[in-house]
Amino acid sequence: MAEQLTHWKKLYNPDYLGAYSLDNPTMVVTIKAIEKKEVVSDGGKKKMCVVAQLVDQKQMILNATNLKILDRMYGHFIEKWIGKKITLYIANVKFGSEYVEALRIQEAIPKEGLPELTPSHEKWNDAVKGMSNGVTIAQIKTKYTLSAANEAALKKLIPKADVQDKV
Repeated sequence: MAEQLTHWKKLYNPDYLGAYSLDNPTMVVTIKAIEKKEVVSDGGKKKMCVVAQLVDQKQMILNATNLKILDRMYGHFIEKWIGKKITLYIANVKFGSEYVEALRIQEAIPKEGLPELTPSHEKWNDAVKGMSNGVTIAQIKTKYTLSAANEAALKKLIPKADVQDKV
């Protein structure tokens, strides 16, 4: 059995997630709330930060890079981010003259956070139309989960020659 080790940084800022918090290369979390609040650094300095409250996790300070990624993924309005899933990962970023580990948000909606595309979904007809205009099943799966049955149903609606090139 592998020995459980504790990163030293967990002792300095135990209230917030950091790169040191991830035990795996990535972690999928759900946003519960976004707020601006005063944060005290391990050096005692106070600073106003944007903080994400996460479901069943510590809170996460959102820097400008991560905020811009959320904006590109889910739009400009923080109220629309509530309930959305994000994947966190560790990046090596330049800070001053050295590289440090930083917690980043992957710019892709986690598969488990994608809505399911079904024949009753409001975007079903758009998907059918898109496929007839060159959109692939793979492209649809970047925005929706698609069961095997619904994928087959989509393929049946498009002429066979078109589908073969798109799958």
